[in-house]
Amino acid sequence: MALALFSIHSRKLDNMKRTFLIFGFLLLLAVVNTASAQDYKFAVGVRLSNSTPTLNNSVSAKYFVTQQTAIEGLVSFGSRFGIGGLMEIHRPFKPEGFGWFYGAGAYVGFQDKNTYLGPTGIIGLDYKFPAIPLNLSLDWKPELDIIPKVAFIPDAFAVTARFAFK
Repeated sequence: MALALFSIHSRKLDNMKRTFLIFGFLLLLAVVNTASAQDYKFAVGVRLSNSTPTLNNSVSAKYFVTQQTAIEGLVSFGSRFGIGGLMEIHRPFKPEGFGWFYGAGAYVGFQDKNTYLGPTGIIGLDYKFPAIPLNLSLDWKPELDIIPKVAFIPDAFAVTARFAFK
């Protein structure tokens, strides 16, 4: 029994360590910042994530309002149906087409007669291939359920592939 509890506790610690290492790496990349224009104006595609957050597997659409500010909309088709929106600040760095971003937003989700509502944040890496209209993102998007009960969901990692338009 004690071994089983240790194993569960150890897995939670490993997940927390991994979360903090990835977050630290993304913050380190944030320091290496150079300014240039974004390589695309609008992109639409699929975001694949684990099933824990409300906005997990989703259709993603990102539109740049300015050169460095984007609005991303998500419609989740995973374990819950959910809709969310994020305002993101993009910061490019070398090599060209590469960048990092951060932002915040909100979401609402529905599952088994429950409504899930709360704020969400995001930090990630973004790459637009120069020769083809493909944009890839890797991000961490923790959520804070306020409704139906307060719960923090830190393990919200995802990969997104989008078709990019100029």
